[in-house]
Amino acid sequence: MSLRRMRYLLLLLIATGMLILYGCGDEDPAPTSSSGFAGLGEDADGFEHARPNQPLTFPEDFPQEHAAHPDYRIEWWYLTANLKDAAGDPLGLQWTLFRQALMPPSERPAPTPWAADQLWMAHMAISQGEQHEVAERFGRSHSQSQLSNAQNSQAGVVASPFHAWLDDWQLKANEEAASTDFNHLTLTAYSGEGESRFGYRLELTAEGPLVLHGAEGFSQKAANGQGSMYYSQPFWRINGDVTLNGETKTVSGRGWLDREWSSQLLDARQSGWDWFSIHFDDGQKLMAFQLRGGGDGSGGDADQEQGTDYRSGTWITPQGDATPLATDEIILTPLATSAVAGRDVPTQWRLEIPSVAIDINIAAPYANRWMTTSVPYWEGEVVVNDRASGESLGEGYLEMTGY
Repeated sequence: MSLRRMRYLLLLLIATGMLILYGCGDEDPAPTSSSGFAGLGEDADGFEHARPNQPLTFPEDFPQEHAAHPDYRIEWWYLTANLKDAAGDPLGLQWTLFRQALMPPSERPAPTPWAADQLWMAHMAISQGEQHEVAERFGRSHSQSQLSNAQNSQAGVVASPFHAWLDDWQLKANEEAASTDFNHLTLTAYSGEGESRFGYRLELTAEGPLVLHGAEGFSQKAANGQGSMYYSQPFWRINGDVTLNGETKTVSGRGWLDREWSSQLLDARQSGWDWFSIHFDDGQKLMAFQLRGGGDGSGGDADQEQGTDYRSGTWITPQGDATPLATDEIILTPLATSAVAGRDVPTQWRLEIPSVAIDINIAAPYANRWMTTSVPYWEGEVVVNDRASGESLGEGYLEMTGY
């Protein structure tokens, strides 16, 4: 393997994810280089690119958009859930499958039992109270396996019937569901042995439609136009069992699944991101994020020199109608930080969106939600309160990188 290829592979290992790859070690914050946070602003010549004016349409695009897109450099299937056990105690969980193309389509080797051009990584976590359990796995495949003998691969995603897996961690359509059904899924993932074993088996039922973000599914991430194809299923109703500390608990609650694919996700000057998914108790939902640095989209040399943040979001009605939110409609202010894994991480935020009369505080009840994976980041459950009255309004998840 050439030095260039080894360097590129290292960047990819550090960089997989969206909103998720956060190349930083346990001691020092993630560096920002001329190719942006974790290399996600690096040029991606030879790959397909996410662009505006290539709208996603459902159900017309179903089921292929749920499957892998190996000609794009990065992709993920990313589930978070706010649950409660039978005693009413809150519990959070995450399961994410990442795919990373190791080389552009024109450079790929012919498929053989040992050839691989796709790297896979999966994360799982269970959080309850002060406890936060994390596990990680890696896999590999050839892009042609997605078209032929996919089920024999160590990892992969196929659309019909839907099946995303790495070894025996898997998110798949229920066996009794129709082959094109994406509304009834089962998630299974366990790690460890004996008393240290933890994991879950969950049933996911969609109670609302898929939601496109940005411009008909193209989500811009920087003033210069970089972005991803991005849609969500924010209406999961979840029921199942979670195993923790040698005990299996019945749980239920709400989930949010994000789907993104891209080849150059960020601007080279962006240093990290803060991403929020919120379930309001009145049925409305919100996705909002900011990419730190690289300009806010207002244009001009001053904007670029200031390195201001780029923000975007989607306001979602209980019926699933989506309203895109522009960067100047979202005001995000960190209110307090916590010392986590040698970093000062903002775990309390104020979020204002005047166009939909939102002024809320978002807080992490527990700060120790550091994902101690090979590419660490912060990911945890949050609670939402009205800024003025303090009234509880909902719950959700927060992901932060680059601190």
